[in-house]
Amino acid sequence: MKRTERLHALSEMLRRSGSRGRTAERLASEFGVSVRTIKRDLDALENSGAPVWARPGPGGGYGLAGRANLPPITLTPEQAVALLAAVTAAPDAPFADLAAAGIRKIVDVLDPRTRKRADELARRIWINTETPVARVISSALEQAMAEQLVVRIRYSSATGNTTTRDVEPVIFACRDGRWYLIGWCRMRNDMRWFLLKRIERASVTRMPCGDHGVEEAGIPPATARSVRLGDGQQPVQARPDLRLDPDEREG
Repeated sequence: MKRTERLHALSEMLRRSGSRGRTAERLASEFGVSVRTIKRDLDALENSGAPVWARPGPGGGYGLAGRANLPPITLTPEQAVALLAAVTAAPDAPFADLAAAGIRKIVDVLDPRTRKRADELARRIWINTETPVARVISSALEQAMAEQLVVRIRYSSATGNTTTRDVEPVIFACRDGRWYLIGWCRMRNDMRWFLLKRIERASVTRMPCGDHGVEEAGIPPATARSVRLGDGQQPVQARPDLRLDPDEREG
């Protein structure tokens, strides 16, 4: 049995065992592997996000919450490396750290042969990027965007003018390899672009954002693509008098 199949079967067995759980020894016997291998598999399941619980002592063992279910992971080596390369090449992308953690969970449950081939292919890819935005800044911007809270930033413009302002985050946008926060600037009372690398400080306030939606940000260029969960791309219906142009609307 391949490791991917065993992990899926192991998660199902633990789920079906309910609150009773099963010992590592019994699981090892069920799958014909060593106790050490089973414990490594249990660690892989937990790292993938499955809620594995452990109960020590006599009558103890391992179990899985009934709602949990880990589907088989069927990535090819090329797909795994593509995900790794994409995240590594874009350290300033929103939620890049979370994406990297998610990919690690996937890699952890690949079967050994696939993982070995992925490792060999990954060694043939080099990526050299600039120093990413400080984690404390990107975390604040990501939280503000996700929870739609006003973020207070200290921003240094291209002309060297430094200001502190409250911004309602609307969009993260990438143009020519550079990431921007597009949001409603309460100081300018207008939609503005902020280059992430020029944001010196960022802190999330408790103030909720207003009703400035994505459609207010402007018309994206014809070559732009949105990140969507699902197939297809839908055009943005934007205000005709507002263009997405950081050269004209930055800061």
